[in-house]
Amino acid sequence: MLYFFGIVFLIAVLGLLFLRSKEFGALSAGSRLSRVLRSPNFREGSFQNLTPTEMILKGASYPKMIGDMFRKPANLRPPKPLPSVKTNLKSLPHQNPTVVWFGHSSYLISSQGFIILIDPVLQGHASPLPIFGEPFAGSDVYGLADLPKVDLVLLTHDHYDHLQYKSIAKLAGSDAVFCASLGVGAHLERWGVPNERITELDWWESHAVVSGVKLTAVPARHFSGRKFKRGQSLWSAFVLTLHGHQLFLGGDSGYEKHFAEIGARFGPFDLAILECGQYGTNWPYIHMLPEQTAQAAKDLQAKVLMPVHWAKFQLAFHPWDDSIKRVTAAAALQHQPITTPQIGEPVVINETYPGKRWWEAW
Repeated sequence: MLYFFGIVFLIAVLGLLFLRSKEFGALSAGSRLSRVLRSPNFREGSFQNLTPTEMILKGASYPKMIGDMFRKPANLRPPKPLPSVKTNLKSLPHQNPTVVWFGHSSYLISSQGFIILIDPVLQGHASPLPIFGEPFAGSDVYGLADLPKVDLVLLTHDHYDHLQYKSIAKLAGSDAVFCASLGVGAHLERWGVPNERITELDWWESHAVVSGVKLTAVPARHFSGRKFKRGQSLWSAFVLTLHGHQLFLGGDSGYEKHFAEIGARFGPFDLAILECGQYGTNWPYIHMLPEQTAQAAKDLQAKVLMPVHWAKFQLAFHPWDDSIKRVTAAAALQHQPITTPQIGEPVVINETYPGKRWWEAW
């Protein structure tokens, strides 16, 4: 009996320590909280989507969902290490904006010597626990040491596969400025980023970072939260005006009419980087199906679509390459140009759009 209570006590202590971990970040307080409370998108104690959005489909069977965890397809993960291109990020030569993808939703944009890092998850798992979110073999070939001097870190929302404590804590000691969705700044400040280097944006707000570089936060259909309470920070996509080019940087989003509205207001886009992966029949409103990703690119008036949010982590129950197969097929049917780089392979606006079907050829 004493042994049993000793185990229970140990689990309780470990749980308490875990809950106090910096990994969880912090909730907005003081002037940050005042700004959150003034947002037209914050109602009834949390941020809201433009239209009512269920996290889990109404009527979904929870026993079946639990059962699905034990009936996973055999090909949830690649059968061998993913291929990649090892690009020297410190000597990207192009004047036109160059995008280098690190897998999932982390990527770098270089333009005329200005370096932007988006949703960096560059040190291990997409989870505070090492038993979840393990990167695929071959997908983690880039780390913080490979990066050039970063000028701007852009953060779409606070989920673990987009906002990683270890990566941000390292970047906090650099000279980079940070731009994030409203409410995310509290996490950054707790992790050591000075307040004066943090800019938070609500939907439709803009921020001129430097001459030739402007960001506008725009709506997405998703949710947020790193602990138990959802919706205390906002989730966004961003319109990036970069030295005369227009890019759409999508975070996570279900399909909705906001893509067409954004396209009408800001399009056409030279490149739309959109999520493609981690979808499921039980959560159809917070992640797009691959066919919807192709349609969203059309709605945005995107000259080229670049699908991300795949090829690094297994966070849903579909085969690891299902999303890229389906989105390329849908894009072809809709005559939507698409680029499908390997991890590390540069995409250069108006110059180079890799299109090899590498997921089936390596």
